[in-house]
Amino acid sequence: MITKQFSELGLSPEVLKAIARMGFEQASPIQAETIPVLMQGCDVVGQSQTGSGKTAAFAVPAIEKVNLAERGVQMLILCPTRELAIQVSEEVHKLAFFKRGIQALPIYGGQSYERQFQGLKQGAQIVIGTPGRVMDHMRRGTLRLSQVRMVVLDEADVMLDMGFREDIEFILQDTPATRQTVFFSATMPRPIQELIKKFARDPKSILIDQKTATVPTVEQIYYEVDRRYKIELLTRLIDLHDLKLGIIFCNTKRMVDDLVDHLNAQGYSADGLHGDMGQGMRDRVMQRFRKSGLEFLVATDVAARGIDVDDVQVVFNYDLPYDVEDYVHRIGRTGRAGREGVAISFVAGRELFQIQHIERYTHTRIRRAKPPTQAEVEEARANAFIDRVRATLLEGKYLRQDRLVECLLEEGHNSTDIASALLHLLQGGESAPIERAERAHRVEQGRPKADYESPQTRERRAAFTADRLARPSTPARSAAATPVATKPKTLTTPKTATRPAVVTPGKPTPAKPAAETLPPVAPPETAPTIAPDPLSNTAATPPQAASAPAGAASIPSAISPTESVAKPAGTSEPVLVESEASLAAGPAPSKLKTKSVARTPAEQVRLYMNVGIEMGVLESDVTAAIQGETGLPLTAIGKIDLRERHLFVNVDGAHARGIVAKLNRTQIKNHKLKVKVA
Repeated sequence: MITKQFSELGLSPEVLKAIARMGFEQASPIQAETIPVLMQGCDVVGQSQTGSGKTAAFAVPAIEKVNLAERGVQMLILCPTRELAIQVSEEVHKLAFFKRGIQALPIYGGQSYERQFQGLKQGAQIVIGTPGRVMDHMRRGTLRLSQVRMVVLDEADVMLDMGFREDIEFILQDTPATRQTVFFSATMPRPIQELIKKFARDPKSILIDQKTATVPTVEQIYYEVDRRYKIELLTRLIDLHDLKLGIIFCNTKRMVDDLVDHLNAQGYSADGLHGDMGQGMRDRVMQRFRKSGLEFLVATDVAARGIDVDDVQVVFNYDLPYDVEDYVHRIGRTGRAGREGVAISFVAGRELFQIQHIERYTHTRIRRAKPPTQAEVEEARANAFIDRVRATLLEGKYLRQDRLVECLLEEGHNSTDIASALLHLLQGGESAPIERAERAHRVEQGRPKADYESPQTRERRAAFTADRLARPSTPARSAAATPVATKPKTLTTPKTATRPAVVTPGKPTPAKPAAETLPPVAPPETAPTIAPDPLSNTAATPPQAASAPAGAASIPSAISPTESVAKPAGTSEPVLVESEASLAAGPAPSKLKTKSVARTPAEQVRLYMNVGIEMGVLESDVTAAIQGETGLPLTAIGKIDLRERHLFVNVDGAHARGIVAKLNRTQIKNHKLKVKVA
């Protein structure tokens, strides 16, 4: 397609000056094809991908065709969402900057009516609005369309998907029959074609080749990953590529909220955007994102319409869209205005067929990539850190500390050790990036835990184990409350332990045997269970564990590491038996065998909720709300104490904070919850 300069399109000097002020010289294909046709007064049906510049394609002719001598609405632009209406309004104001006398007014829900009334009374010639608010003003009599010369339907396919067809027909029927009608859309489904047939007069079709349905400067990649490990893969990719500005698309509002919580908890700056948010909150979120106050915007498809941020590095399809056309809209948020961008999709199971469908529809190839390992991520972090140190050295903009370094050298430390210690402290004292990378590599190779644990971790583990064994024994924890990785460090214990003899009154005491040998228990460090990297295709190969005696049962995760399960002969119920380590630590006071594992009160937190019996709330409603919002098992929920107008519920202490955060955004029996620790 032949490219054109804006100066070749017959535009006024004022508009050309505004375009030059915005930094554009060459018109995009959709602009070069559409502007001359609209200037001639023809109806137009334009089809082009998101981010191709179609906003200016209809805004420039609208500005040029306004009669400055008349007051009243002459140009009406309909948009599906508030965000898109704001974006188009900003574009119109920029293009009309040197056209004195033109007033453009955005009208949308969530904004003050008074401001909109005032703008309409002042005689705004160009109105950019959402269908619902436009109809509202029409019914109030504050918006009259008798002078309208041009009606533009921007993102027409999206408006129909959102259920605005009847609203659009109502608005178009109230405009003069001589109006100029313009349809712009990334796709042209049947409902759009029916509207065109009904309201357009001999329209000129302008179709940008379907081969460019997706922006050519966007690299498209997909990763095959199980749903459970999407958040792990997402954070790895962010760290690996050092991404600072991106949009993450989810299919549901709940997924948006959950993902924002996960990202913020892991130290990333993220916020959500979905339909349940008030307009003020949405505006604040978008303002932060435009000013790079946010790293990642997590959004649903509808809420993300109209997001126009030029420097978006990446778009993540955390959930693949239900409709292939939404894929085109999503990835158009990056790679805008000729910039390069990346679109990354997460695919699970049968969604691979959907990727093939997207490829056929867009006539593009989506490259499959292998998920990065944790070692690669750590290596990337180390390289980035080294690059910063190298840049600082080359710039020489740092305060020299020769005296301190010489002091350490005089004490016998070599320069390599000094530098390593300083880097260690600079990284927070836990471990340097290179050390973490080496440990991650050893984990994936199945090396023993003692080989890749840091000295600090080993010290903490030893202190925890010693403290645990020194305290009086308590009943075993439930599976929900016992961390998986809290196995005690190997203790120096006798290989055999002597059980106390059972003395029966009235009978002679039997001779004491030399020693009764218990079944050997393999210490964790010599027979670790290395979990394979869930994102890696190669599972870790743990070293050969010490062979257990025949018939020995594995220890369930619900039992404390210092206890094991035994089943006495002639019984069907398991009882707790002290392990070798706990016997070596000495007899526990009043240690009794028990058939049930009871949760200690200290492991639970009592929460207050502002709903009760008067609202018709049942215990099942409370458990359903907690499980539905958090996905926790029923074992994490304890006793529920229902009162007249409030209730108390005991929950697992490890999850209490997350439960409070998520329940404060939901409802029970149409009552907004207020949850806090009692």
